[in-house]
Amino acid sequence: MPCHSAMRETGLVPDYCTCGAELPPDARFCHKCGKPQREEPAAWVEEPVAPRDFAVPPSISVPPAPPEIGLRNSHAVRVGLLVGGLTFVLSLMPLPLALRFLFLLGAGAVSVYLYSRRSGFSLEVRSGARMGWMTGLFCFLIFTVLFTASIAVLSVVLRDATMEATYRQQLSAMGMSADTVQQALEALQSPVQVLGALLSAFVILTMIPALGGALGARLFRKN
Repeated sequence: MPCHSAMRETGLVPDYCTCGAELPPDARFCHKCGKPQREEPAAWVEEPVAPRDFAVPPSISVPPAPPEIGLRNSHAVRVGLLVGGLTFVLSLMPLPLALRFLFLLGAGAVSVYLYSRRSGFSLEVRSGARMGWMTGLFCFLIFTVLFTASIAVLSVVLRDATMEATYRQQLSAMGMSADTVQQALEALQSPVQVLGALLSAFVILTMIPALGGALGARLFRKN
């Protein structure tokens, strides 16, 4: 019985490779021929992870920047030309000096208002001043063209004594005294005085509407 029991203990029997080499316990490969002695478990393969769908944040709409006020701005040019032309026509009316000042101031504010309504952009104080200055510039250009034409016509009139006498009578009929008429004719014949008059007109017709445009931009922006 002990003999039969010992024969059943197969765990003590050494393992041999097919090449005849005796293998040590738990050998994975034959040390002689290198043959694997048992199947290795398959290596764990990581499954590819499906890409996640990340929600794209909605794009933030940035409001467009207001166009710069200048001669390249078509809206500003049209508004300035319109208000400047009306300003010149209304300035021909016999108004007191203080009322003319307020009239030019209001022209700059009106140009800012019309530009904001036409373009949809509110103007800063600086842009409003430029809008008013452009309005006064167009008014000055119209004034300069007509003033130059008047000088040219006057130079022709003064060459003829009859036409000069008729012209003096017309000025006197408008309420001008003889001394005032003489001073006006002498001033119009002097290039220095003509340039001085144009320079004064440029400053008055552009600076006052520019101030009105700055005030109008501040007023209408608050509203």
